[in-house]
Amino acid sequence: MNYNLLAETLDKAALYAEPTAQISATENINLDEAYAIQSISMAKRYIRGEKLVGIKLGFTSKAKMEQMGVHDMIWGRLTDRMAYMKDEELDMSTFIHPRAEPEIAFRLSKDVDVILNKDNAFDYIDGVAVAIEIIDSRYENFKFSLEDVVADNCSSSGFIIGEWVKPQEVNNLEMSLSLDGEVVQAGNSNAILGDPMESLFAASRLAMENGENLLEGYVVLAGAATPAMYIKPGQTISAIADGLGDVSLKVSK
Repeated sequence: MNYNLLAETLDKAALYAEPTAQISATENINLDEAYAIQSISMAKRYIRGEKLVGIKLGFTSKAKMEQMGVHDMIWGRLTDRMAYMKDEELDMSTFIHPRAEPEIAFRLSKDVDVILNKDNAFDYIDGVAVAIEIIDSRYENFKFSLEDVVADNCSSSGFIIGEWVKPQEVNNLEMSLSLDGEVVQAGNSNAILGDPMESLFAASRLAMENGENLLEGYVVLAGAATPAMYIKPGQTISAIADGLGDVSLKVSK
């Protein structure tokens, strides 16, 4: 198995917004190999000048973990090229079949040198916010196995974060996702591992287990509070979380 070739294929699929066949259709890869492919693929982005700015968690729903037959979250890397700012438009030409989901984001106040828990987490974050993540599998027809999605950096492709507010408890927050002002998904932050803080704890553990440093200023996206929604040109995507405000992103026509 040529990890470099597989990583290059996924990198080009993301770079040129051209779908590719599932790896699992022709190769029998395990989870460790999938993360190795992810690392090689992301290294190609760093060489082009992208900078790592954080990580995102996937499978933060216990039901989803059971459905996929896994007992832990999966994680992917976030770069500065994925970050959208206020009033910036999402360029649909750079995506294959994008979907949006509402999330909780954490911002790290210092380098993480321990596994975070209830007792120390607030010493390591200086902000929480509502966010929108844009996911976009590079595989044809948005179909993939567990190993496929991990190799593809967990479908990470874009995100926008609302106004940062002071660190606070983020469990049991009503959240919603709207398209053009109409609520299309509604849920509760407890859908994220029962409490999004658990996702932050898991992020610190997974990063340490895999030799990835979580540094001051990095963002951790805790996972989706609702199912993702397919987005179309010209739409305005909005997410709201009680106590955290809202955030919006315009999609180009």
